[in-house]
Amino acid sequence: MRWDHLGTAPPAPADAALFGADAVTTRTFDTPEFRGVTFHEIRARSILNRVPGASRMPFEWTVNPYRGCTHACVYCFARRSHAHLDLDTGLGFDSQIVVKVNAAELLARQLASPRWQGAHIAMGTNVDCYQRAEGRYRLMPGILTALLDRANPFSLLTKGTLVLRDLDLLVRAAEVTEVGVSVSVGFTDEELWRTLEPGTPAPHRRLDVVRALGEHGIGCAVLMAPVVPFLGDSPEQLRATVRAVAAAGAVSVTPLVLHLRPGAREWFTAWLARHHPHLVGRYERLYAGGAYAPTWYQRRITRQVHELAAEFGIGPAHRDGPRRITRPSPAPAGGPEQLTLL
Repeated sequence: MRWDHLGTAPPAPADAALFGADAVTTRTFDTPEFRGVTFHEIRARSILNRVPGASRMPFEWTVNPYRGCTHACVYCFARRSHAHLDLDTGLGFDSQIVVKVNAAELLARQLASPRWQGAHIAMGTNVDCYQRAEGRYRLMPGILTALLDRANPFSLLTKGTLVLRDLDLLVRAAEVTEVGVSVSVGFTDEELWRTLEPGTPAPHRRLDVVRALGEHGIGCAVLMAPVVPFLGDSPEQLRATVRAVAAAGAVSVTPLVLHLRPGAREWFTAWLARHHPHLVGRYERLYAGGAYAPTWYQRRITRQVHELAAEFGIGPAHRDGPRRITRPSPAPAGGPEQLTLL
């Protein structure tokens, strides 16, 4: 392990309020899983982030203990956020990871504030809170404990199997508040996975997470994201993915077509030119209108996935929020305990 204290290197102006220049420590680790990765440990000044009012997101508050992600998903929309720290949005996003080492203690303090009204908090909305770095830094147990202690409702989205490490905390939290867990699986094509999401667990391992959560009473949704035009959107590929999602016991499946925001768009286009050069022109035409695929294409994919979901016995995402798990009710004499889902 190697580290340097960076007290003389100021943060980028856009993020100066997030942490002080005298509170950044850079570390590298010699273990194979972190070879080539640099961690910038900071003591954040705030951990609760308010979502801009113009956002499409159905939540108002988020917690993101990391910035940058070793999942290295080529299409990740969060790449642009690295530019705010004067870090590279390509390889730098994959290998320069900002770690908010005081995230748990800071969240506990902010949740205890009389001004906090117990609003729903979403996690994993920017980068994955269960990426490989979490195996070393273990920020999430403290974060989940802070939420559990306040019975604060929350949800998390992940591609990481490490979430099962914290299964006990999730079950305990779900006994006292609303807990929503979603796993992202856009496709089951292993060749596409190896090149497009090289740092993530394989799709079938993520579906094992869905299965395990369901077996412990936590209904898990699947965000089928991204559906990748011309590479993962054939009827056969969509059918295979939805069939696998259903077999894993997901409570819902919601498709999301690939979107290419600035920062991610350039990186994805370079990847496309290397691996599928014949598709570059088709992508330029499909995304000529901006970051999102045309409405007609999105509607077509949504319709196909929902039809397949109905065929395999699962439906679109519930509109009434995550289910809450109550404590087992007393069993009648000689009968098993009942786990109630609301």
